[in-house]
Amino acid sequence: MNIKLFNTLGRKVQDFIPIEEGKAGMYACGPTVYNFAHIGNLRTYVFEDLLRRMFEYFGYSVTHVMNITDVGHLTDDADEGEDKMIVGARQRKMTVWEIADFFSNAFFTDLKKLNIEQPNVTCKATEHIQDMIDLISRLEKNGNTYSAGGNIYFDISTFKDYGRLALLDNQELLAGARTGIDENKKHPHDFALWFTRSKFEHQAMQWESPWGRGYPGWHVECSAMSMKYLGEHFDIHLGGIDHIPVHHTNEIAQSEAATGKPWVNYWIHGEFLIMEKGKMAKSAGNFLTLKSLEDSGYDPLDFRYLCLGGHYRSQLQFSEEALSGARSARLNCVDRLKEVVSRAETDEKKPLSEKGRGYRASFEEHIARDLNIPRALADVWGILKEPDISYSEKADLILSMDTVLGLKLKESVQTSGSISQEQMKLIKEREEARKNKDFKRADEIRELLHKGGIEIKDTPEGTRWKITK
Repeated sequence: MNIKLFNTLGRKVQDFIPIEEGKAGMYACGPTVYNFAHIGNLRTYVFEDLLRRMFEYFGYSVTHVMNITDVGHLTDDADEGEDKMIVGARQRKMTVWEIADFFSNAFFTDLKKLNIEQPNVTCKATEHIQDMIDLISRLEKNGNTYSAGGNIYFDISTFKDYGRLALLDNQELLAGARTGIDENKKHPHDFALWFTRSKFEHQAMQWESPWGRGYPGWHVECSAMSMKYLGEHFDIHLGGIDHIPVHHTNEIAQSEAATGKPWVNYWIHGEFLIMEKGKMAKSAGNFLTLKSLEDSGYDPLDFRYLCLGGHYRSQLQFSEEALSGARSARLNCVDRLKEVVSRAETDEKKPLSEKGRGYRASFEEHIARDLNIPRALADVWGILKEPDISYSEKADLILSMDTVLGLKLKESVQTSGSISQEQMKLIKEREEARKNKDFKRADEIRELLHKGGIEIKDTPEGTRWKITK
């Protein structure tokens, strides 16, 4: 299958050509563990999970690397504001180390609830300080750094393509120069590689380095750790669109300045989850956590289903009404599939029909075309409603598709109760009675099934049933 992805670097859909055939190396910017992840963050991780599952569906061997930022970095991507870890520790009366462990565990609990596959490699910033020091040393040797006010900065004037990911031109960079804040910087877009004690008087997380005791800037950790596990040239870098103008722009500059060659082939970014008052953000105080949705009676998979309904490059509007609709649709899908699976038990197994092959081809085309999950989800509903393919085909197709969608449909069907063979025979007998216009017998069977905890509904697509007890 010819996979196509929208590459932020170039702003167009491109054929995916792996560096090594049959393999895909993916690096994803992970959380800064000073607070719970909000559902806007989690939408990004759902999209990244879908991308990984798509590659695996087509037989790729995926190496998925994600960092955990457990070193404090500032509340502003451009090296301004307070240290996020210190802020979190102060608010919760915990040490920064306790904060990091607590929220790292909470984050991975959320991923599990959302059925997000764990990265192949999860790398903590605090465990890779030497890798960052080594990278900064390479940049220093190449003449890309300078020291000012006790800190080591990357000099963007030494990297001619600075800003190409964010489409920043020279005029925009010069405009920024007139509004600089950090007096230590030669240019406001220069960024810190290493902070010494000059930044905070009582910084808890500090390490020895050639430039003095201190701690790394935020941007350097992703470059150092991605290259450690994926090499100096790899396939895909993932993240939210908010990372484009500063974080990912700076990652490219320092990585390619250090190695002297291209770093990442495909930059893929997910759009925001939008609340009524704008995008969700911890700093704005308008964020919801997965637990808050659970406390309101929702299953985490309801939120995953909601995410499937919007293309990853489109803003997704969040509301109670939208989440409620996603819950109803997901549960309806489970109910419909349970009927299909029960009926499939009596089907004779046959090769996939022409119509079944058509649905499979449609699904594969949609997921391969820049991860068009909303259309892929529509394919699932098309199969459920299709009268001209067997129940066994429907079950096999949908459960195969769910390896990408990740809705745990097989598990949901298995745990949502079962219908006996006798009840299934009664349903089929009732269908035959209705076909023969023996409505008296059909009503008698409906009542028998109702007493046995089976609710019957006649629809234009045929008889549907639901376990009520």
